[in-house]
Amino acid sequence: MRKAEVSRATRETRIELSLNLDGTGQTCIDTGVGFFDHMLDALCRFGMIDLSVKCAGDLHVDAHHTVEDTGLCLGQAIGEAFGDKRGVRRSAHAFIPMDEALAFAALDLSGRAFLQLDTPLPVEHVGSMSAQLFEEFFRAVCQKAGLTCHMRVTGRNAHHMVEALCKAFGRALDDAKRVDGRQADIIPSTKGTL
Repeated sequence: MRKAEVSRATRETRIELSLNLDGTGQTCIDTGVGFFDHMLDALCRFGMIDLSVKCAGDLHVDAHHTVEDTGLCLGQAIGEAFGDKRGVRRSAHAFIPMDEALAFAALDLSGRAFLQLDTPLPVEHVGSMSAQLFEEFFRAVCQKAGLTCHMRVTGRNAHHMVEALCKAFGRALDDAKRVDGRQADIIPSTKGTL
């Protein structure tokens, strides 16, 4: 089983996170930011990842540190759980519709962190969360996991748009993490390493 546990303690956040890449989408998430918890749950359910997160952050300031630091921990755990990535499919993409919204995510477990995110959200806040924080979250995940990720979304309802993005990311990650029996002992790179 590809699992990892990460702890992070700063003056801004205290986080305990455990992850199982080969899970069934079971979650226990408490960051103190309800909409963010909902989005993490959607990502994991579509990604077939078991995730437990407990974050105590400086929410009296705002949700920025909580969201970004949770992304850093999640990305670190994903990277650690993958190990050398031997046998994985490595790259994948997914389209997810949610009512009027349509999201696309394409990712590569390349070891090179990059995020291209096109999210023209029609509002400044989704729930009580700043819409800008979703880019911070995905950038942090990509940075620590070594993912190249391109995402786009269209729609009118910001809740639907963000949720479709999280589900598309999860579904693409689920596909990319699958072990291909034809190359189970091979690292999927012309360089021989990722």
